[in-house]
Parts: sequence; C-alpha cells; structure tokens
Amino acid sequence: MPEGAAPKELRKQSVEIKRSAKAVERGTGSLIESSERRTVLALDRTLLAAERTYAAWVRTALASLASGVGARALLKDMLPAWVGRFTGTVLILFAGFCLVAAVWRELHGIEPLRQPDVRPLPRALLVLVNVFLLLVAVAALVGIWSG
Repeated sequence: MPEGAAPKELRKQSVEIKRSAKAVERGTGSLIESSERRTVLALDRTLLAAERTYAAWVRTALASLASGVGARALLKDMLPAWVGRFTGTVLILFAGFCLVAAVWRELHGIEPLRQPDVRPLPRALLVLVNVFLLLVAVAALVGIWSG
C-alpha cells in the first residue's frame, strides 16, 4: 500500500464512523421519543379505564335505584306491602353504596397521572353529581316508605 493511501483510508473510515455515530444518535433519540409516547398513551388508557369503571358504578347505581322504585310499584298489589318496601329499600341502599363506591374509587383508585393527553373529568363535578344522585336515592327511599 502506498504511503499516502493509509491516511486517506483512515480519513475515509473516520468520516464513515462519524456518519454511523450520528445515525445511531438519531435512532436513539427517536427510540426515546417513541418510548415516551408509549408511556403517555398508557397513561391515557389508564385514565380512560378509570373513568369507564366510574361510569359502570354509576350505571349500576341508577339501574338499582330504578329497580328499587319499580319493585315497590310492581309488588304493591301482589304481595304484602312490607315485601315491596323491603325489596325497594335494599335496592335503593345498594344504589347508594354504588354511588359512594364510584366516587371513592375515582378519588382513591389511581395516583394522579403525570401529563396525559386526555384531560380527566373534574373530580369536584363527579362528587357533585354523585351527591345529587344520593339525594335522589334518599327521596326515593322516603317515597317508598311514605307512599
């Protein structure tokens, strides 16, 4: 190999190594960005799953509340009055339990998430709605026993 060829070959290899290093650096950067994006998406899924769980508790409470009122009305003429009242009371009390559990699970179920893309529902609004629904349940309970 001629004397001037070695430094020329070394320079060529050096340039190739620098180019390769930059490509690896870019790849690592996009890998980190991809990992961070997956983390944010996982946070979004967690938040939405918690809200679906809250909705399931409230849906169960509303179905139980309606069933309690319906049981009282349906059983009024078929069975003794105490059976309809007792059945309605149990179902409405279960509705109240579900409403309390919904708020408790929402407030204590998961830690506050860092920075999800999806904005969570305001917790104060959830508490307010559930308190209102609890008042409706109490009114239904009073209606069962007084009417």
